[in-house]
Amino acid sequence: MKMKQIIITVIMASIVFACSEKKEDDTPGVVNTKYGKVQGTVEDGLTVFKGVPFAAPPVGDLRWKAPQPPTSWDGVKETTKFAPAPVQGNDQKGNSEDCLYLNIWTPATSSGEKIPVLVWIYGGGFSFGATSEPVYDGAALAKKGVVLVSIAYRVGQLGFLAHPELSKESPDKVSGNYGIQDQIAGLKWVKENIAAFGGDPDKITIFGESAGGISVSMLCASPLANGLFQGAISQSGGSFGPSRPVTFPGENMKTLSMAEKEGVAYAENAGASSLQELRKLPADKLPLGMGMGGAWPIIDGYVIPDDQFKLYEKGDYNDVPVLIGYNSDEGASFTREKDVQSFVSNVEKRYGKYAKDLLEAYPVGENTIPKTARDLARDAAFGWHTWSWARLQSRTGDSKVYLYYFDQHPEYPEDSPKYGYGSPHAQEVPYVFQNLDQNNPDLSTSDSAISEAMGTYWTNFAKYGDPNGENVPEWPAFSEENPKVMYFEQSPHLGPVPSEASLKVLDNYFEWRRSPEGKEWVNEME
Repeated sequence: MKMKQIIITVIMASIVFACSEKKEDDTPGVVNTKYGKVQGTVEDGLTVFKGVPFAAPPVGDLRWKAPQPPTSWDGVKETTKFAPAPVQGNDQKGNSEDCLYLNIWTPATSSGEKIPVLVWIYGGGFSFGATSEPVYDGAALAKKGVVLVSIAYRVGQLGFLAHPELSKESPDKVSGNYGIQDQIAGLKWVKENIAAFGGDPDKITIFGESAGGISVSMLCASPLANGLFQGAISQSGGSFGPSRPVTFPGENMKTLSMAEKEGVAYAENAGASSLQELRKLPADKLPLGMGMGGAWPIIDGYVIPDDQFKLYEKGDYNDVPVLIGYNSDEGASFTREKDVQSFVSNVEKRYGKYAKDLLEAYPVGENTIPKTARDLARDAAFGWHTWSWARLQSRTGDSKVYLYYFDQHPEYPEDSPKYGYGSPHAQEVPYVFQNLDQNNPDLSTSDSAISEAMGTYWTNFAKYGDPNGENVPEWPAFSEENPKVMYFEQSPHLGPVPSEASLKVLDNYFEWRRSPEGKEWVNEME
């Protein structure tokens, strides 16, 4: 009996994460963080923690302020359910301003194992999003040998509103970018606490899609995030466009002064004559959502110091290995025009003197807007940014760049309304998380193979700063001398930069936009 008792004790100890040697800590799924103990659940070989606070609730006087540290607690906090999503748009059912929580899936059986960490940042146009989306479940990736963390951040006007009064009260004399600062606070928490969950605080890789991928790009350029991660993965992200008073996809950034003016108009629209009145308004009385300003990160000179293209030209960024890419038919999700005339008119409005060249590079049909034309929206919002990121970092950085192109989709028949369509925005996300619907009758063998390859590449990258390893094709680093791209299309294989000739025309436009003539044109137009 004595030997049996010893064996049971050893087994129980192997699944305890608590840092303290106190007896009350010796419970499966309990971890002692810097702020107090948390208890998760043991699920299929993983320990899962949901709703772990990483910052104080940004409510009351903390609305529109940089995130503050969480308050410590006594006893054991049960962390078994997702926290509410951030307040967003008009759909606030179940959402809350008290939203700064993270979730952890860990395969570790004890603290101090130093398992590489992947930190997920959700998308949603900086106006929507939640860590609780089923497609973001981190179990499958964690089982491939990483600690998976997902962090929440404020979105919409609650996450990004700038205003002169907010800048005045700030010790840094800036406002806006609270959502990005939330992400930085989450990363600081991970850096300080993840060892207790078996993670390696010196091997953290951030990854995100859409606004999350753009956030990854911004974190790579922010001095406030320096040292908080050692690798970065951006899916349909990048933020290399110049600022513009009236924004378009790919030219989303405003300066602080532009955004402050917009914030004054926002307060007036909300019926508030002062910042104090604006803070007292209940969240459901605030005008929130896309299309009304104040819902996107800005160049504030502090969190985001400058135009990111310029920062990368100078080599002024957090130089870590990056794995970056986008989907083949992003334009299918962002091309709003229904007829050729409207499409051409909007291209002329946005691109000015470069409209003619771009319409030749991205041609419309006689009576249709085919993929060749939709690819202008794809490249203006994602493709050019990703390609520019790869080129600039390969020139000015020491760390490797890996570039991909996701084009996994059915071949639609000619009589299908989807004939000629590729992979739309966000289609790669369930492939990466390996959360494909296995009951989907349209799921093919190649879908499963692509998902397995992407999951392997992504977790290899987290482990080694390099996606390569056993059972996957060799993926060379990108350089301008050897511009190889990994295509996820029926099988992983190498190919050229997609639409490179058209991208070069778009590159001419963005170069002109940064010239005195281009800046003057924008100011005159807007």
